[in-house]
Amino acid sequence: MNKLLLREKLTQFFMEDIGVRDVTSSSIFKHGEQGSGVIVAKEDGVIAGLSIISEGYHILNPSMETKFHCTDGDRVKKGDVIAQVYGEIADLLSGERVILNLFQRMSGIATKTNEAVQKLRCSHTKVCDTRKTMPGLRMFDKYAVRCGGGDNHRVGLYDGVMLKDNHIAHIGSITKAVQKVREQVGHMVKIEVETESEEEVIEAVQAGADVIMFDNRSPKEIEAFVKLVPKHIITEASGGITVEALSDFRHTGVDYISLGELTHSVKAMDTSLLVEGGKKHENVRTDSE
Repeated sequence: MNKLLLREKLTQFFMEDIGVRDVTSSSIFKHGEQGSGVIVAKEDGVIAGLSIISEGYHILNPSMETKFHCTDGDRVKKGDVIAQVYGEIADLLSGERVILNLFQRMSGIATKTNEAVQKLRCSHTKVCDTRKTMPGLRMFDKYAVRCGGGDNHRVGLYDGVMLKDNHIAHIGSITKAVQKVREQVGHMVKIEVETESEEEVIEAVQAGADVIMFDNRSPKEIEAFVKLVPKHIITEASGGITVEALSDFRHTGVDYISLGELTHSVKAMDTSLLVEGGKKHENVRTDSE
């Protein structure tokens, strides 16, 4: 993740939550009062976004120290200690909610993506995401997909062309749409065309598309469409494909399967921050004990 953008976004998130001050923590703790805590997994999952923890606490207080017990992409089990954090107790608690909310979302996406990769179990076909991300969180969502073993589709409207049915319907044909775009963008920008029939696939090939998407097609249809596409053109299946159904697409020969489900309906991976001295912390064992 871009470190400068990460700091900017985390700062915005803290400003939204803390405002002028954390009324609770600033009323209870003395300035400089030290403390520590552990972040613990409350369910099994795949970790993503550890830099959220270290960078987030460093923004609040540069003297905060973080020790990790795993790395992004690792699978953890319920009860595992993910990280230990040391520093001013007020800052530890003030940053808790923002940091955990984002970290849990990212780990949930990584866990779902890893589930999809394992379900597909195909060395040729790769699982990738879509632009169906939460506004403002795309950088985090896309990174989490990679941590889970998936690939990223285009990041935004600015880094790749996708000619969808609405574009094609307005201009008149796939051929005209590809030609029009090719005249406007440089050679570094790939053009993807959305197709729904054999005729459209053939037209997209002849028009010189770089990527051809088979939209809302069955595994049998996709297998037939792939055979119409030269090897130098990337193929993608999308639309209505669920993680549960991925195994049905294993032998289609398509290069990518994109799933909006990875990011648009996230189930966060549950974690907790347990402060040293609390009753719940007593049952947690770390390397330092």
